Amino acid sequence: MTTQYDAIIVGSGQAAGPLSTALAKAGHRTALIEREHIGGTCINEGCTPTKTMVASARVAYLSRRAADYGVKSGPIEIDMSRVRQRKRAVVENFRSGSERRILGAGVTVIRGEARFVGHKTLEVNGEQLTAEWIFLNVGARPSRPTLAGLDTVAVLDSTSIMELERVPEHLLVLGGGYVGLEFGQMFRRFGSRVSVVQRGPRLLGREDSDVASAVADILRQDGVEVLLNAAAARVEANGNGGIRLWINEGGAERALEGSDLLVAVGRTPNTDRLNLEATGLHADGNGFLPMNERLETSVPGIYALGDMKGGPAFTHISYDDFRIVKTNLLDHGNATTTGRLIPYTVYIDPQLGRVGLSEDEAQARGGAYRVVKMGMDHVARALEVDETRGFMKVIVDTDSRQILGAAILGIEGGELMSMVEIAMMAKLPYTALRDGIFAHPTLAEAWNNLFARLD
Repeated sequence: MTTQYDAIIVGSGQAAGPLSTALAKAGHRTALIEREHIGGTCINEGCTPTKTMVASARVAYLSRRAADYGVKSGPIEIDMSRVRQRKRAVVENFRSGSERRILGAGVTVIRGEARFVGHKTLEVNGEQLTAEWIFLNVGARPSRPTLAGLDTVAVLDSTSIMELERVPEHLLVLGGGYVGLEFGQMFRRFGSRVSVVQRGPRLLGREDSDVASAVADILRQDGVEVLLNAAAARVEANGNGGIRLWINEGGAERALEGSDLLVAVGRTPNTDRLNLEATGLHADGNGFLPMNERLETSVPGIYALGDMKGGPAFTHISYDDFRIVKTNLLDHGNATTTGRLIPYTVYIDPQLGRVGLSEDEAQARGGAYRVVKMGMDHVARALEVDETRGFMKVIVDTDSRQILGAAILGIEGGELMSMVEIAMMAKLPYTALRDGIFAHPTLAEAWNNLFARLD
């Protein structure tokens, strides 16, 4: 027999949780199918645990700098079991809170792996379910590259590395994106030697060259070895319980010796587990499920949400997907993804906060624009707390004087970026921040000085 629901949600990522409760509270019989943990990647393997561990690493970093502030401290020791325990406790708190809200709203939670067996019909644990509305929010998993020898050695990914009970002696990081850099700097601060191997000419390949270069400089200051234009060729055990990674640099091959290898080369959508063809859906060549600006797939009533649909894989984008669907289906509105801002923060230290166009993108788009840039060593608050690495960079439309985008590499760069985003959402000219009265001494008052440079 087939059980009929009004709505079925597959996966419990950051769109699924609030959507399931909204549907149930609106009177729709709703089932949420989850094969592992409520909360999806963000709570369980992404934002929450990684940023908790980043905080531990920052405490170690500041402890080692205590003398810079006139404070005497003893030797710094890292207790990875305590770091892991703290991380697990925060994750469990977030996960259990999410689950309580979902169950409290009257949502039926089904544990198991879902796959399509017919038109808008799913099978879970041998039971068939169907609904008029089906929402797919199955997320993605760490990608595993095609690399000779990779299957013959033990490697870490962004999930397993957070369960280590020890500090690696020498961590090799394959991939110079935000995941690799966050973990690379983190474990350097925990005491590991760290080498980041990036096949391209810059870290964070989507960022402007000045931003990427500054990030590389900061990591090198922290003692991270950054290898650019270095393509991984093969990997093997080195005979001493460690890893030997062969790389190509400028046509020459050489070996890197390490105790551990972290593979951080992107994420693969979990659409391959859904048997999409059975319901008439087809993923693209990269495994992402195409949808329109209302998040509708080619099958009426089936929606793609979160990371599995392609585009920026951020928690806040998944949550905005929920808002779009809720607005359209429950509130009878007309929301779309068209023109939405995509803010994000890379949680290296100092943070990189980004929103809107980069300088490269502004140049490619065409039209008149201006760039204003100021080092964090010109920010009074940053000087007072001795956190002056990085810079603020903003792109401004010449004619409208509105802000097109910003890159804030500096202390609390994500928070400073969010101030710019609010101005962009309100379509304010940059002069509103140039002339605003901000409390002294705060980081925010840096906007006065930064935008004054445009005059």
